[in-house]
Amino acid sequence: MTTQSSTQPGAAPEILTARTRMRGHRISDFDAMVAMWRDEIVTRFILGRPSSATETWSRLLRYIGHWQALGFGYWAIEDRDTGRFIGEVGFADYKREIEPTLGDAPEAGWVLAPEVHGKGIATEVMTAALDWADRNFTDPKTVCIFDPDHQGSMRVAAKLGYQPAHLATFMDKPTQVMTRLRQPA
Repeated sequence: MTTQSSTQPGAAPEILTARTRMRGHRISDFDAMVAMWRDEIVTRFILGRPSSATETWSRLLRYIGHWQALGFGYWAIEDRDTGRFIGEVGFADYKREIEPTLGDAPEAGWVLAPEVHGKGIATEVMTAALDWADRNFTDPKTVCIFDPDHQGSMRVAAKLGYQPAHLATFMDKPTQVMTRLRQPA
């Protein structure tokens, strides 16, 4: 396996956007994560069902571990005015059993609490994450995957420069794969 980040493994860097603070996940994020990942609005196009607390705990540890092992990962998103946890954004190497394979390209993703849906937060935080990726990744592209019915997130991806690549099969379901070439820093 190759490391796609030119940064050293460790902690997630903090990134400020106009309305958010993107920072590394903390154990204290767990309760807010459980609430978000139990919401059917959040999970309907991701898992098709709410996540259990056990699944969310594993997700939290996986997020922290990505930064430690690979030098990239997901950020927790906080509202800058209130400090409230409102979602997650970033890149991962999930080693998905998807056909055809995603290869070594970092997989981009975002998930937001329902109260901030439709407010442009996904575009704002993904723009910041991609700016970071363009400066730090050595891989020439990133990928993202979607339930083909998740038109809202695919519109966000298109705004960010992702293009439809192909349909794949993931968890026995059709999955839209989109790719974006790294932009010169």
